Amino acid sequence: MEFKKSQELYNKGLVNLVGGVNSPVRAFASVGGNPLFIKKAKGSKITDVDGNSYVDLVLSYGPMILGHRHKKVQKAITKALKNGYSFGASTKNEIKLAKIVCDAFPGMDKVRFVNSGTEAVLSGIRLARAFTGKDKIIKFSGCYHGHQDALLVAAGSGLATLSLPGSKGVPEGAVKNTLIANYNDLESVKAHFEAHDDIAGVILEPVAGNMGVVTPQNDFLKELKKYLESKGALLIVDEVMTGFRSKFGGAQELFDVEADITCLGKVIGGGFPVGAYGARNEIMEMVAPLGGMYQAGTLSGNPIAMAGGIATLTELKKQNPYEKFNEIAQIIEVFLLESAKKYDVEITVNRFGSMINPFFTNKTVTNFEDAQTSDTKKFATFFWAMMHNGVFLPPSQFEAWFLSSALSEKDIQKIAKAIDKSMEAVSKM
Repeated sequence: MEFKKSQELYNKGLVNLVGGVNSPVRAFASVGGNPLFIKKAKGSKITDVDGNSYVDLVLSYGPMILGHRHKKVQKAITKALKNGYSFGASTKNEIKLAKIVCDAFPGMDKVRFVNSGTEAVLSGIRLARAFTGKDKIIKFSGCYHGHQDALLVAAGSGLATLSLPGSKGVPEGAVKNTLIANYNDLESVKAHFEAHDDIAGVILEPVAGNMGVVTPQNDFLKELKKYLESKGALLIVDEVMTGFRSKFGGAQELFDVEADITCLGKVIGGGFPVGAYGARNEIMEMVAPLGGMYQAGTLSGNPIAMAGGIATLTELKKQNPYEKFNEIAQIIEVFLLESAKKYDVEITVNRFGSMINPFFTNKTVTNFEDAQTSDTKKFATFFWAMMHNGVFLPPSQFEAWFLSSALSEKDIQKIAKAIDKSMEAVSKM
């Protein structure tokens, strides 16, 4: 494969774009080389400006769950565009999508649409503080909840990729009410409650996706919720990645735990910039205009995003691809493990629903510390070999791969062949 046009665009972008990109992970910092520039996508495939086509396992980091440009989503968006792009006023489709989302989450009576997962989490935390009257929030090391100041500490994904412990420009005061616990370690949570009496709640990804895929162990979520209830604190579940990916609704339901506040991301907008936070009535009635917690946005409930979301979730419920997702993820896991064994490469594979990724380590990965034992140089070699063999991956060891319902048997076989060639490349390092 050649990447000449991507290289040229990257060099041009360096003039007026910071690092030539608009999001750090796109800079390919941890895998080396220059970032790709994408021209188009359709179904399970994505194509760069040099004409190289790939099976897409990035899917805009999750939301393109039906694949790219699904005909029903495309039709709904085109229809909505004819009526206008943004009104700064309410539309009927906001009500329709709100019902679909609330019906999918048992603990959600009301929802507020925002413009991103970051904004959803920021608002959800503000709401938890408003409802409890307390200030402190516990987050888990390796869980990423957007780039807001208060949570940009001990985050995974991009910060881990760039080997940064936090971010410059975040004042000490912004994180003074943020406490860090270890994922899958309830005792680390209890220690904070023993030391502080002003903890509003705990935020986490039900299945981590920003330190790679890491699942809760030994009823961790259920025990956490039970403990928080005893302390009068709220459980804030960030389902920006996991929402609608393991079932029609949230991952929390599969683990038999109900969030007090749920945060969602772009999947509910069919990939358009949208997010949401929701909860039971007594909590959501704290939000303006019903209550004293202020949050607003001119673009919130954007009509194009609402149309895309209604079409996506309606089609997703009709397809019900979750059994198929589990089957494909298991097949890919077997490919990874068998190929790694064949070439004597040490890996661990974690998966959940339509999320999967290998860690280049011999450790069982249950938290961020485990994930960081991965050999990122081996991942970089693996990444570029997969790309050269036609499979588009997130350019970071610490990101989940995502599956779409558009994947075909031919795509799966292409993934299998790419994995084999990529493991062989790693074995020759």
